[in-house]
Amino acid sequence: MFEGLFQPMHLLVIFFIALLVFGPKKLPELGKGIGEGIRSLKEGMKEHPPEQAKDQTTTTETKS
Repeated sequence: MFEGLFQPMHLLVIFFIALLVFGPKKLPELGKGIGEGIRSLKEGMKEHPPEQAKDQTTTTETKS
């Protein structure tokens, strides 16, 4: 379904449209913000699984 979606020409068109919409000064700031958001999301995903496992064991212990 998405086989030919991100070809180099498509990415250039998307970049050009983003440049027109946001302007050359805002585009690096936008990229930096997106990068920081993705980075914090990854860090948050790494921290949560052990906490969820603790929460599940404590709730099953309290239910018993």
